Amino acid sequence: VQLQASGGGSVQAGGSLRLSCRASGFNFRLNTLKWYRQPPGKERELVATITSDHKTNYADSVKGRFALSRDNARNTMYLQMNSLKPEDTAVYYCNLNLSRNYWGRGTQVTVSS
Repeated sequence: VQLQASGGGSVQAGGSLRLSCRASGFNFRLNTLKWYRQPPGKERELVATITSDHKTNYADSVKGRFALSRDNARNTMYLQMNSLKPEDTAVYYCNLNLSRNYWGRGTQVTVSS
């Protein structure tokens, strides 16, 4: 299993970024995928989940601002992040739980005020 996250960067508050997670080594379309993030000095936290039938769920802190989608033909999921806030600053990780947790390398998102 490989999960490759990309798309992070530095933006000002109110800006947008789109993260991508390209996956391989398993049956992508049949599995639930998640994005987590780890802010500086804090625990890793769940941001959003997308099921195999494209149902999504979000942490309260990002509801209405983030949108998670998946493209099964490309084995890729996307996290569109709008109206970014400084508190969204974190390393973002894509995650698959398939008998155990698999993690991508992470992509840094920095939001300045």
